Amino acid sequence: MAQAVEEWYKQMPVITRSYLTAAIVTTIGCSLEIISPYNLYLNPKLVVKHYQFWRLITNFLYFRKMDLDFLFHMFFLARYCKLLEENSFRGRTADFFYMLLFGATVLTGIVLVGGMIPYVSASFAKIIFLSNSLTFMMVYVWSKQNPFIHMSFLGLFTFTAAYLPWVLLGFSVLVGANAWVDLLGMIAGHAYYFLEDVYPRMTGRRPLKTPSFIRSLFADEPVVVARPGNVGFAPPLVNGGL
Repeated sequence: MAQAVEEWYKQMPVITRSYLTAAIVTTIGCSLEIISPYNLYLNPKLVVKHYQFWRLITNFLYFRKMDLDFLFHMFFLARYCKLLEENSFRGRTADFFYMLLFGATVLTGIVLVGGMIPYVSASFAKIIFLSNSLTFMMVYVWSKQNPFIHMSFLGLFTFTAAYLPWVLLGFSVLVGANAWVDLLGMIAGHAYYFLEDVYPRMTGRRPLKTPSFIRSLFADEPVVVARPGNVGFAPPLVNGGL
């Protein structure tokens, strides 16, 4: 069992493995009181006035207490982050990293701006960790890119992947979770999907082209197609004849 888990972990692509590891280590560290969540949460005043810039990153790593909700989000993080990196972004690690960076920036901006708007500022003030929202963004992007895949929710009913974010949003409301957290993920996910997939088809321009300095951080990953075993190849034909 342990060997199977280790093999599964090693086979994860680099961004998924790194994010999942950081999230689990951070959450366990907080549960054991090795790390204090008060040093991790998003606080604009501490970021701007006290230069605690790490909060812009650490608030995406803590998934609250280790309970059923934590396992639920770890499953979605491992599954949909991995599916995106291995399929839609296969061989494009820099592009995938840029997608997460874009999502984190949009989510942070929404919370900061929302905190200054009357009547809704109280709701945004309660959102001090955006880890769940970033995970939900990945689910949304995957559902948009794979809309016709048939899925089942807890074996109760089936639907296509296009409705997955709405099903999960409804489930969050039923269990009493903060719906704003999932809605923010949907907003960030739709912003990325529109700018990366829809807008280029409409105008021929791609506003979310990954900057060269980010590409320089990641080595090119050629897509390798495995050669089937015991397959013979005929020698090349002479003079191009058939």
